[in-house]
Amino acid sequence: MKIATYIISIIALVICVFNVSKIDFQAPLENESFTALITAIAAACAILIASLLRISKKVDSVVKTKI
Repeated sequence: MKIATYIISIIALVICVFNVSKIDFQAPLENESFTALITAIAAACAILIASLLRISKKVDSVVKTKI
């Protein structure tokens, strides 16, 4: 599970960087920039979710060792 979350985070980071490079900052809410903006936000959310999963698994293992 730990390796899977790292792989998901890396893929999401690549997608996020690619889409941020596609955003036209003069008009970020028009045409392809809007799609790139939404996809970059979704990739950032995927990174956050994978990080939360990794942290929760770490907390779970610490709690199990203390019991």
